[in-house]
Amino acid sequence: MATNILDSAKVLEQTIRESAEFIHLKQQYDNVYADEATKKIFDDFRNMQLNLQTKQMQGEQITQEEVMQAQQQVMAVQQNEKIAALLEAEQQMSNVIQQINKIVMKPLEELYND
Repeated sequence: MATNILDSAKVLEQTIRESAEFIHLKQQYDNVYADEATKKIFDDFRNMQLNLQTKQMQGEQITQEEVMQAQQQVMAVQQNEKIAALLEAEQQMSNVIQQINKIVMKPLEELYND
């Protein structure tokens, strides 16, 4: 039985890779990484996000300076059309993944809600 579930998961993986949403996401990602200046803005933004998330998870206080830097990076990201398109494509892919997760988890939800 487990093998069938894992085989189905592998089929789902391939289906995701071939989906319009994933292909669009990959195109937007490639557009960002093809432009060095845009890539740097995006990488700095991602690093800032990770650093702030790590601090929050560790219970550390985020400084006012870090908040200001984050706001500046968010503004730079919002003004960059390539990054904005990538973030929109990421959101679309995230919505698909959420829908998949809801479907996959339905048997457990029904089990525990009975």
